[in-house]
Amino acid sequence: MPFHPLWLVLILIVVLIVFGPGRLPELGGAVGKAMREFRKATTELTNEVTSAAQAKPETPAPAESAAKAPTSTSSEADTSKN
Repeated sequence: MPFHPLWLVLILIVVLIVFGPGRLPELGGAVGKAMREFRKATTELTNEVTSAAQAKPETPAPAESAAKAPTSTSSEADTSKN
């Protein structure tokens, strides 16, 4: 079904009848605010995904330094005392 300007006029007339002329500015403001918030959220999400995709992965710490520093747990210390 093709979009026809008559359909738009008909929808606007029905909205005017249902909500009245006093509520139309309020409804328009609410729709505009919702669209701005949606656009802001999608922009933030797009920026976050883009920055995550372009970020270089961190190199892991060398395994040698972890192997050289032995650590004892409290349970090992308790068993060696007994």
